[in-house]
Amino acid sequence: MGNGIEVIGFDADDTLWVNETYYYETEAEFCRLLSEYRESSKEISAELFKTETANMPLYGYGIKAFTLSLVETALRISNQKVPQSTIEKIIHLGKEQLSKPLELLDNVENVLNGLSKQFRLIVATKGDLLDQERKLKDSGLEKYFHHIEIMSDKKESDYLKLLGHLDINPEQFVMVGNSLKSDIIPILNIGGSAVYVPFHTTWEHEQADENSISSPRYRKIEKLSQVAGVIESLRTPNPENEWKIK
Repeated sequence: MGNGIEVIGFDADDTLWVNETYYYETEAEFCRLLSEYRESSKEISAELFKTETANMPLYGYGIKAFTLSLVETALRISNQKVPQSTIEKIIHLGKEQLSKPLELLDNVENVLNGLSKQFRLIVATKGDLLDQERKLKDSGLEKYFHHIEIMSDKKESDYLKLLGHLDINPEQFVMVGNSLKSDIIPILNIGGSAVYVPFHTTWEHEQADENSISSPRYRKIEKLSQVAGVIESLRTPNPENEWKIK
């Protein structure tokens, strides 16, 4: 195996298509339903985030895990007094989010079509298996991807396992995504390259300090259509250990 870039990985949610926007909409409706139990939506959202964080090791990521956390939070902050009708509405919110139409981000297909002629492309995303498979099918983008990996988490060990499956070195891999915590920092820490494409909203759990990143293998772009140019700028190998996070 050489050291030139061979594979480009793409996150899915909020990198290829809209996702977090729908979570914010569902959460806002949830806060409205539970408004009698706390003084503000901010307090209810804080309680929900506390529940989600505690549940991640059990449920993982995705809408189903989110819906379970909504129900648990409603029961807790109401001291088990929330009406059954409200619980039914919360469950309906989760099902409604699962049936949202897929909305591709601007220029995604053109970008993938161009890059697929030069590189192997893969999807590396977190979330619920059935939901992510549905979205990939609905997107019409599957034809551009050599491999699709729906991951339980995106830690350094998870990426190393993925690269082993792909039979490539970290130096041969670039990850493109909207989460510094999940898509960028772990890849830089194992010696790969990463391209950060911020989305206008980011889940609190996925936030990280961009100022902690100091790496010649890191690029930040404003929109996905710029990715081909920065991939080209990353194709020259970097000296050993220059990629590490401060």
